[in-house]
Amino acid sequence: MTRPMTMAEKILAAHAGLDEVVPGQLIECDLDLVLANDVTAPIAIKTVREITDCVFDADRVILVPDHYVPNKDIKSAEQAKIVRDFVREQGISHYYEVGCMGVEHALLPEQGVVGAGDLIIGADSHTCTYGALGAFSTGVGSTDAGVGMACGKAWFKVPETIKFVINGELAPGVTGKDVILHIIGMIGVDGALYKAMEFTGSAIATMPMDERLSISNMAIEAGGKAGLIPVDDVTRAYMDGRVERPYTAYYSDEDAEFAQVIEIDAADIVPTVAFPHLPSNTRPVAEARDVKIDQAVIGSCTNGRLDDMRQAAAVLKGRTVHPDVRCIVIPATQQVYQQCIAEGLMDIFINAHCAVSTPTCGPCLGGYMGILAAGERAIATTNRNFVGRMGDPTSEVYLSSPAVAAASAVLGHIGLPEDLEPVACAAE
Repeated sequence: MTRPMTMAEKILAAHAGLDEVVPGQLIECDLDLVLANDVTAPIAIKTVREITDCVFDADRVILVPDHYVPNKDIKSAEQAKIVRDFVREQGISHYYEVGCMGVEHALLPEQGVVGAGDLIIGADSHTCTYGALGAFSTGVGSTDAGVGMACGKAWFKVPETIKFVINGELAPGVTGKDVILHIIGMIGVDGALYKAMEFTGSAIATMPMDERLSISNMAIEAGGKAGLIPVDDVTRAYMDGRVERPYTAYYSDEDAEFAQVIEIDAADIVPTVAFPHLPSNTRPVAEARDVKIDQAVIGSCTNGRLDDMRQAAAVLKGRTVHPDVRCIVIPATQQVYQQCIAEGLMDIFINAHCAVSTPTCGPCLGGYMGILAAGERAIATTNRNFVGRMGDPTSEVYLSSPAVAAASAVLGHIGLPEDLEPVACAAE
């Protein structure tokens, strides 16, 4: 009889061909998918060429140019060309060119490339996003990704799991972004170092998929190896008819051993903002109203999905961005962009004086499309606010949900939607 196991342990055991695994055990696993982008893929490609002439499976390697694409300069164009040439040479099926691409961690779930029970490595730290679908997905270095592309295998040290049980009802205006910022604020940026994070409870069960993806996306900001959410009816409704391969749902055994179980009352979570220069430096938005901003960024692999766009548009409708603020809106995929047009959200953004970009990571990593000058402050729906993250080392980034970022753009300082003057209704 096998030992009781966590969700993470079960996925790893299955891919290692073992009946059971224990935390700390070193195992070699077969990979379902290997991912890289225009920044990390060139190094991975070099590694592949040092090992073999071809990738292990042209349908299991995914390359998404999204960080500096459309290219911002000659160097980024050269990086993208290395990826493009490799794709053509290898016949890689999951490649997303400009016009079809999106921010990778929003694009792959949307396109049905990733699914429950998958074991995925990606040369990008926010690969942990796919845990929201019940996958074990984790970020690795470019060299490790290259080995994975060549061999279809990777070594893992089985992580312990911290279980977060969030029960109760979230207050109106509290989103998945607030939940994960609250958790990171509780445990710190190394509170889950090399541990899987599993998110459960009635508050999670009522969340739409877009908000769950935001939670798993930021597991790495607490040091997590992966951020998993058990498959339920919401997950199945999202995956069925979308995911291109059969999927398997794994669940932690009731008597599985967790490193820690942290119970959180959903009523204790409020709209939250992370102050510079750590995602764990959190405070309630209500305590940050004296922070003036120069820029607001609404987008990224954390909060660039359709629900995020809708939340921002609901705040911006009938209002205009403060004259001292630049508001940049970046739908995370072409599909999200198109749906924003169909629902009239794009008109709301443009009428509010926002700048709207084609999908790109852009300003999140200080790439382009919104670099900060010395001393400037931005509120952003992105995932990191380290020193110099979005520009000059003396600039500052504050992390929030889309609704808070949108409200702050209108106010000219950090604030809540309820801080805004009501919008007059048009005459009938």
